[in-house]
Amino acid sequence: MAATVGGSRVVIVMGVSGSGKSTVGTRLAERLGVPFLEGDDLHPVANRVKMASGQPLDDADRRPWLAALTEWIRRTASSGHGGVAACSALRRAYRDEFRRTGANVWFVYLALDREVAEERMARRTGHFMPAELLDSQYATLDPLHAGEPGVTVDASGSPERVLAAAVRAVSRPDR
Repeated sequence: MAATVGGSRVVIVMGVSGSGKSTVGTRLAERLGVPFLEGDDLHPVANRVKMASGQPLDDADRRPWLAALTEWIRRTASSGHGGVAACSALRRAYRDEFRRTGANVWFVYLALDREVAEERMARRTGHFMPAELLDSQYATLDPLHAGEPGVTVDASGSPERVLAAAVRAVSRPDR
């Protein structure tokens, strides 16, 4: 059974690498019956190469990626059906930029201890993001603040438990 979300809300599943953004985001989109975007797919090749070589991105590197995400949010919101994207959204400034689109943007922050994120990253294959960059991600991370539209979910549990918490939060009528 699909969960329901009013209007054309765009849900951003955010957090550091290894937090489960892609897994939870994909399943959340399926439950909500809306399209899913893997935000990593919007990184320019130069960003992927830089990260794969163990170099963290800076704000200048992220500009084209954020512009592409912002445009996706605008298009998705205007489509009338909403969507879900997996995107680190590490800084509040990035989240503010997404909200400035005028879209109904809502965040699911997958909070996770560094050690667990590192263990998960060590098990995954075929991803350009090396575990060595976790320190830079945690240094950059500005967790969801009170007053920002969204919820913080403990991402240390199984994907099913994390998904259930995200679905409950997103589906609440007051959200």
